[in-house]
Amino acid sequence: MKYDHRFVLKEAAPSMRVYEADGVTMRLDFFAHMLRVALLREDLPPLPTWSVWPGPGDCPLEGRDKLSTEGLKPVEPEIREDAEKLRFTLDGLDFTVEKKNFRISARNENGLLYADRTGLAYNFEGELGDGSAHYTRREPGERIFGLGDKCGQVNKAGRSFALEATDSMGFSAKSSDPLYKQLPFYICENGAGSYGLYYDTYSNGRVNFGEEHDNYFEPFSSVRFEEENLVFYLILGSTAEILRRFSALCGEIAPVPGWAFGYCGSTMAYTDAPDADRQLRGFAARCEAEGIPAHGFYLSSGYTQIGDRRCVFHWNADKIPSPEGLAEHFRERGMELIPNVKPAFLTEHPMYAEIAEKGWFLHYADGSPALFPFWGGMASYLDFTDPGAYAFWKRCVREQLVERGYRNIWNDNNEYDVPDADVLARGFGREIPARRIRPLFSYLMARASREACMEAGVEEPFIVSRCAFAGTQRAATTWTGDNLTDFGELRWNHRQAMTMALSGFVFFGADIGGFAGPQPDRELFLRWLQYGLFTPRFVLHSWKPGAEPTMPWLYEDLMEPVRRLFALRERMLPYLRREFERSRAAHEPLIFPVFLRQPGYDCESDCFFCGERVLACPVFDRGAGSVTVLLPESEGGWQLRGEGEKRPGGSRVSVPCLPEDEPVWFVRAGDRPW
Repeated sequence: MKYDHRFVLKEAAPSMRVYEADGVTMRLDFFAHMLRVALLREDLPPLPTWSVWPGPGDCPLEGRDKLSTEGLKPVEPEIREDAEKLRFTLDGLDFTVEKKNFRISARNENGLLYADRTGLAYNFEGELGDGSAHYTRREPGERIFGLGDKCGQVNKAGRSFALEATDSMGFSAKSSDPLYKQLPFYICENGAGSYGLYYDTYSNGRVNFGEEHDNYFEPFSSVRFEEENLVFYLILGSTAEILRRFSALCGEIAPVPGWAFGYCGSTMAYTDAPDADRQLRGFAARCEAEGIPAHGFYLSSGYTQIGDRRCVFHWNADKIPSPEGLAEHFRERGMELIPNVKPAFLTEHPMYAEIAEKGWFLHYADGSPALFPFWGGMASYLDFTDPGAYAFWKRCVREQLVERGYRNIWNDNNEYDVPDADVLARGFGREIPARRIRPLFSYLMARASREACMEAGVEEPFIVSRCAFAGTQRAATTWTGDNLTDFGELRWNHRQAMTMALSGFVFFGADIGGFAGPQPDRELFLRWLQYGLFTPRFVLHSWKPGAEPTMPWLYEDLMEPVRRLFALRERMLPYLRREFERSRAAHEPLIFPVFLRQPGYDCESDCFFCGERVLACPVFDRGAGSVTVLLPESEGGWQLRGEGEKRPGGSRVSVPCLPEDEPVWFVRAGDRPW
C-alpha cells in the first residue's frame, strides 16, 4: 500500500535479517562498526560491486556479489523484536527499526545520531518517483564531508551535488559541478557524533544536504539514484575512524614508485608540436641546465596524432621517430615517461573497423557501435565489460607502450559521458545500459593498464586515472583534473584537496599553476609552487595556446627562488614516501585537514597536515606578505621549519612569507622529518 508498507520477517540469521513487503525486500547485515542496508526489488537482481573488496589484491574482473560478506566481520547483536519494531545494539549504538516503512534510527549517550526521515525514507512503490531514494533526518549545524572531488567549502552542508562524472575542462574549484569523480560517500558530524554513508552504486544520482525543503516533512537530506536497487553502508565511529573504515572497505591502496613523488613535468604544448621529440629532449636538457631535479614527464596525447586527430596507441613517427629511443633517453637521465591513453577510438582510427567488427565498443541493440563527440570528431568507447575488449586493451598497452619502454600509464578522458539510455554494455554477460555503470569503465580501464604493465614484467607501475570511484585506489592514483589558472581559485583547489582526502584518496594533487586559462603571473606561480610542495603529486601541467607552458623556468628572473623550492621538495621525498606507506597501512590520507586530528578545529582552515609530522601553512591571498595560523594543540609546542623558537600549541602566530621565500611549515618541537 502506497506510503504504508508493513514489513514482516522473511529470513533470520545471527548476523542478518531479511524483511519483505509489497514486492520489496529489506535486508540488514550486521558487521563490526557497520550496518549494511539493502533495498532489493524482487524482479531485479542487484548488479555486482567492484568497489567493496575488504581484502588483499583486487576483486574478480566480473565483480563481487553486492551482498557478499566475504572479508567483512559479521557480528551477532542481541536482537529484540516484536510485531512493530526491531531493536539491537551495534558498536555502542541503540538501533530501532520501525517495520512500518522500515524507518531506521540510532541513538547514543549524546542523543539521536542517525535517523531516516519520518513518513517515508525509501522509494518502495514509486511514491518518490523513479529509481531509488534515501531520505535522512537533517540537524541544524551539522557538518558534511566527502563526496570525492566536489567543489566549494570543505563542509558541504546546505548544498546539493550531481552524483556523476564528466570532463569539466577549465572547471572552477569554487563552484563547478559535476567534476571527474563519482563517489557517493560522505561523513556527517552532528550533535551526537559522526556517521558515514556509502552508497554502493555506479548509476547517476543527486545528493541534497539542505537546499531542498518540503513543508510536509521534517528537515532532511536526500540521495537519489537511477538504479532501482539500493545498497548502502552506515559506517560508525569518529570521523577519522569512519574514514579509515571506508577506505579499508574498498581494499588495498596500490603502491606508488618512489620517483613519482618527485617533480614531474607535463604540458600539451610539447607533444602537440611538430618537433615533439626535440621539445621533449629539450625539457630533460633544460632541467639539467637549470638545476631542476625532475623524475618524470607526463606524455600528453599529441604523440598519437594523425593529422589533427588523436588516435590512441598510434605513434606519430614524424613527431617521435623512435619511441624506444625517447624512453631510453629519459631513463638514462633518471626520468620516467607516463604516456596518455584514451578509451575512445575516433571513426578515423586505423583500428576502428577491426574493433567494431569484434563488437568491442559500447553499442546499440542492433549491435552497431554507439557514437559520441570526442576531441573534434566522432568516436566509440571501448566496452571494458567485454572480456575480449579488456584483453585487447591490455595487448595494446603491452605492445605499443610497455615493450617500447613506457612502464607507466596515464588513463585520461575516461569519464564515459554516455547519457543515452539506448547505449548498451556487455556487462560480463549481463547486458546493461552503459549509463548505469559509467564510472566502472574508468576503473576497468585503469586496472587493465596496470595488469598489462605487471604482466609484462613491470614490478611497480605508476598508473593514473582522471575519473575515479570507490575502489579505484586498488588500481590507480588520480589528480584533480583540468583546473583553472586564477589566484582566487588557489584556495578552492586546496579545499577540493581536503575534500578528496576526506573521501579516501591518498596520492593526488592539482595541476600546479593551473591547466586552463592565462599564464600564472609571477606571484601566483610562486604561491602555487609553495603550496604544491606539500601535496603528494608534484606536477606542473598546462595548456596555454599561444603562450609559453607553465614550466619551472616560466620566469627566468625567478629561477633562484624556484630552485630553492624544488630543492626543498627533493629533501622531502624520503619523508613523503614513508608517510605514504604509513597511510597505505593505516588506510589514512597522506594530506588532511587539522580537524581530523584535533576535532573542533576550523574545517575550512588554510593550514593542513602533510603526513603526521608536518603542518603546512600556505599563503592564498594576493599581495599578502605573511601568514597567520592557529597552531594545533601540542604538548611540546611547534617549531617553524623545525628550528628556532618554540611556539606553544593553541597559540595564534604570524610569520612573514613573501612569494620568493621558503613556505611556512611547522613541526612539533624537536622533530626532524627530513
